[in-house]
Amino acid sequence: MSGSSDTSEFAVNSNWEWWRHFGKKSYQNSNELLIFAGGGGSNSRRSRAWKFYLQELSNKSGLTISVCHYHPGTSKWNKIEHKMFTFISMNWKGKSLENYEKVLKFISEAKTESGLKIGSMLDERVYEKGKKISQEDFDKISLKFKNKFPLWDYTIKPMV
Repeated sequence: MSGSSDTSEFAVNSNWEWWRHFGKKSYQNSNELLIFAGGGGSNSRRSRAWKFYLQELSNKSGLTISVCHYHPGTSKWNKIEHKMFTFISMNWKGKSLENYEKVLKFISEAKTESGLKIGSMLDERVYEKGKKISQEDFDKISLKFKNKFPLWDYTIKPMV
């Protein structure tokens, strides 16, 4: 994975892989996906690339995707992420994380007190940092901002 980066393309592809391997089976009758995302980084509310790749995900999945971004300083309030990470950390506590296989094994073997299992898989693709989305491509995104918090919440519909 040398040379790969945490990019918008990677973040969206992670959502695609989740949908393909887990979500589609668990939510067979769904035609919408709600994503809670941080306010910065690869899934930033300001990122044109994040929205561009979400449009690609919407197109190939047929899902209408709604995104609600956590406001600055509040992404740490993501209860699911923190609860899951606690159990992952407990599972590998005191163990050596020598390679990807061991990391994936410790993540996959973690489960919460209520029995929620955590899935994981290795993405060996290389994601290039700094890809630019042209204004022309950005304008093609089927993007509708919500009325209440338009900078933070929006929906992208499939264009098929």
